[in-house]
Parts: sequence; structure tokens; C-alpha cells
Amino acid sequence: MRFFNQFQLQTPESVELEFTLAGIGNRTLALLIDYLFLAFSIALFWICYVFLIVPIGEVIENLIPDADVEMWLFAIASLITFFLYTGYFVIFESIWQGQTPGKRFTRIRVIQDNGRRAGIGQAVLRSLLRPVDDLFFIGVFMIMLGQQEKRIGDWVAGTIVIQEERAIAPANFPISDAASRLALKLQQEADINQLLPEEFATIREYLQRRPHLTNNAKARLSQQLAQQTQALIHLETQPNAPDTFLEAVYLAYQNLDNPHR
Repeated sequence: MRFFNQFQLQTPESVELEFTLAGIGNRTLALLIDYLFLAFSIALFWICYVFLIVPIGEVIENLIPDADVEMWLFAIASLITFFLYTGYFVIFESIWQGQTPGKRFTRIRVIQDNGRRAGIGQAVLRSLLRPVDDLFFIGVFMIMLGQQEKRIGDWVAGTIVIQEERAIAPANFPISDAASRLALKLQQEADINQLLPEEFATIREYLQRRPHLTNNAKARLSQQLAQQTQALIHLETQPNAPDTFLEAVYLAYQNLDNPHR
């Protein structure tokens, strides 16, 4: 019996992946942690507003009686509060590749429906629609009742929230000696930490399936994956053949103490 829903998808490279959805419990805990950080930040801002900005506004209003300075300052402070609320999720999900402090603690992540990492566009849409999801707990009910566990923000942004892989199964496919040597080199020269578990899973799935692919399909898919992986790990040139390179990335990722896992 599975306690969490599974989600299957086919990547643009025609690789089938299966993810475990985050679940309402993990998402609720992550949100509570994030709201604690947010509440502290917003409270600190309003304390500064009351004790620093308001006195300055009163001085200005005494000098210019008809300026309505306090009203304008309050409006600006309210706008800043809104930006803090929405910007918190946008900034963290953009720079932490689909995670916030709460999501990182609970080991869950936002990705696109096609398995790609979520970008700033998806983060903005999810954040702007969060107040709607919070209203009357609409988002909670949609997550609980929906098979894909999506709130309104997820449907509009085209995202899902998944659990990160906690364990990586050992390779059940051959690894060449050249790939083993290259893996050691990649750990020094490439930024393997930039590879997300979902992207690693795509590489692993390809390496497992390649014996069953036609030569043309194998050549096309391996080259496509190798080029994308090269860009992700910030490697200027792609060493060796695509298959050898992907095997090396697989080994290098496993050998790292990877913070994304």
C-alpha cells in the first residue's frame, strides 16, 4: 500500500519518469515553516515602519500640512508588505530551483508538468495565486481531492510538487572504464550540484533503456541529453562520446554529497 500518490510523465526526450507527489502533510508543514519566516520578516518591517518611518512622516507633515504624508507612507508600506509576501516564494523558488526553506526542510520540490525544473515564470504565477488558494482553504481541498494534488496556482503555472529521491538505486547497466575516469574529472571541473534529482533520473532512465532503442533513436536521444546536461553543469565542452559522458555524469552525481537529494 502506498501512502503517497504517484505521478508518471514523459519528458520532452521521450523518457518516462515516475515521481512521488509531496502529499498534503509535507506541503502543509513546508507552508507553516515558510509562513513563520514570512511573519517574522513582515513583523520586523512594520516595527521599523512604526519607529522610524512614521516619525519622519510626522515631521514632513508638520512642514507640509496638506501633503497627506502618513497616508502615502502607509500605502507604500502596505505595497511593500504584499511584495514581501509574494516575493518570498518567487525569489526562493527561482534561486533554489523549486524550493523554499520550508520545502527544503520537508524535502519536496516544485517542477513543471513535463519534468523540467520550474522557472521564474512558474514561481510568479504560483505566488500571485497563493492568496486565492489560501482563501477558505481552497488550495488545501484541491490538493486533498485531486489525483495530481494541484492547487489553483499549480494548474495555472503547469507545475506539480514532488518528493525528492531519498535513495538512488545502484546502476544495473554497464559503465565503461572511460566513463569512470571521466567521472573523477567532472567532479573537479563541472558543477554537478546543479543537476536536480529529476534530471538525474532522466539520465538514469535513458542509460537503462538504451539497449532497447534503435540506433537512430539512441544517437538522437543521447546527443540531446548530453547537450542539455553539459549546459546544466556549466561545462564548456562535451568530452568523449555522448553515452560515455552521460555515464560519467551518472557516476559523478552519485559520488557527490549532493544537497538536492
